[in-house]
Amino acid sequence: MLQPPVELAQYTSQQFAALADQLGVRLSVGRTGQCWDNALAESFFATIKRELLDAHSWPSRAAARTAIFDFIEGWYNLHRLHSSLGYRSPAEYETALAA
Repeated sequence: MLQPPVELAQYTSQQFAALADQLGVRLSVGRTGQCWDNALAESFFATIKRELLDAHSWPSRAAARTAIFDFIEGWYNLHRLHSSLGYRSPAEYETALAA
C-alpha cells in the first residue's frame, strides 16, 4: 500500500506543525509510525467505549454527548483509579501535584 509523502500527511505536515507553532501549541506526537505516541489517548477512548458506550443504546447524539461529559467529569476524573498515576484519580493526582 502506498503511503502519502510526509508533507501530505495530516498530522505530520510541515504546514500543520508551523500553524501549531504559530498558535503556541506543542504537538504531542512524534515521528510517523511511533505507536506509543497515542497510547494514552487510545486507552482513554477504549475505557469510555468499554465502560459507557457499549453498555447502553443512545437515542440521540446529544444524549450520548451528555453521557460522555458526565462520565468524564463525574466519574473518570474524580473516582477512577489510574495505575499510571499511582492508583489515584486524575483529580487526586492534580491536587497532590499542586500541593
